Amino acid sequence: MTLRYMPDAGRLYGPEYARDPQAVYAELRARHGAVAPVEIAPGVEAHLVIGYRAALDVLTNAGGFWSKNSGAWQARLPETPETGGVIAMLGYRPNALFSDGAEHARYRKVIADCFQQIQPHKLRQLVTEVSDSLIGRFATKGEADLVADFARLIPARVFNLLFGRPDSDSEGLVQALSDMMEADGETGARGSEAFSRYIGELIQAKHAQRGDDLTSWFMDHPAMLRTDELAETLVLVTAATYDPMANLISNTISRMVSDDRYYSSLTNGALSTYDALMEALRAEPAMANYGPYFTLQPVHFHGTWIQPAELVLVSYAAANTEPTGIPEELRSDGGAYLGFGAGSHRCPASDPAVLIAMTAIERLTSHLCDLELTVPRDELSWRPGPFHRALAHLPVRFTPIRPDQPGESPWAMRPPSSSIPSAPTSPARSADYATSAPWSS
Repeated sequence: MTLRYMPDAGRLYGPEYARDPQAVYAELRARHGAVAPVEIAPGVEAHLVIGYRAALDVLTNAGGFWSKNSGAWQARLPETPETGGVIAMLGYRPNALFSDGAEHARYRKVIADCFQQIQPHKLRQLVTEVSDSLIGRFATKGEADLVADFARLIPARVFNLLFGRPDSDSEGLVQALSDMMEADGETGARGSEAFSRYIGELIQAKHAQRGDDLTSWFMDHPAMLRTDELAETLVLVTAATYDPMANLISNTISRMVSDDRYYSSLTNGALSTYDALMEALRAEPAMANYGPYFTLQPVHFHGTWIQPAELVLVSYAAANTEPTGIPEELRSDGGAYLGFGAGSHRCPASDPAVLIAMTAIERLTSHLCDLELTVPRDELSWRPGPFHRALAHLPVRFTPIRPDQPGESPWAMRPPSSSIPSAPTSPARSADYATSAPWSS
């Protein structure tokens, strides 16, 4: 059935919301306070937590009555074209995102332990090689769409390699994820099928021969994931990196190239790439509204009654920017943000995510030091949707560079496919990417 329990619900979809979500949040805050009724798709309603303190209460499970299991909520929704995309994002899966208690701790430990095996300096080297190979594709042209040509390609190529697959497999992964994220109907189904095939082939290859890579570490972890749990963990890691990281990179770049505090020539800006990333995480988090939660009992929460099996979403974008009346320079929280969540479900790989985004952006700006938008930032187009804050395009121009000109260039680095073994698994990678596993000693 279609849920209809919330009068006066605001819409988190359509061009008006995509154009200015902060105006929608401000109106909801004025009418409803810290928790507001919203519609995330036609006929699909939710409670949106837009107050900072209320968001922390949910994320840290204050009161102990919040659950991540979406099964009861999902059972109430019909599978229609309107709800299909929502169920894909919020439907129950046996992984760390949709589990509680000991089950969640088990899944999360696998992810946290295995990501700790990646040495930061080697991850930086890998991202440098991937970034330079992408920049080399458009550096001679003097113009690019940094969403399609750069930001959306970085996470897929990097994680394809971290999963233990050759770089040549990344193009198929990029196409599958792009079809899944951007299209419905036949194209979306084709993308979903291709992604499922990629995950299946990845698991099959690692069952045949382990390597020093994330997939093998997941498989060999003492938690002993079942095959379906392994597949869902790989799906979660991919979903949590592909679109969010692409959005973080493009949102940060768009701020840097349109704000002289970050650069006027990219070499003398007052603020750093890290500053720009932190501001993007606060003001335009890649996942604007997510963190799905459900109550285990009827709850009167910050002025709103919430019933079991009702969807609660945390608006990181609204909570991060809630007016305080305190000047930024005097705020004791330092402009705190919830871009990676909080509490036991906080992203377990936030440090690698920041490292990947920073490295990619710094490689871009070091090679192309006079980047500028071809349209004003307030005229950039944003992808519609209730969950993300994602640029549709990021058109820039710059002074072209040539492969034969003096100085460092993106062509000076070897492509990832030559610096990383092309075989699906390789013992040589143990010295490159990992230390001994904590569970092997």
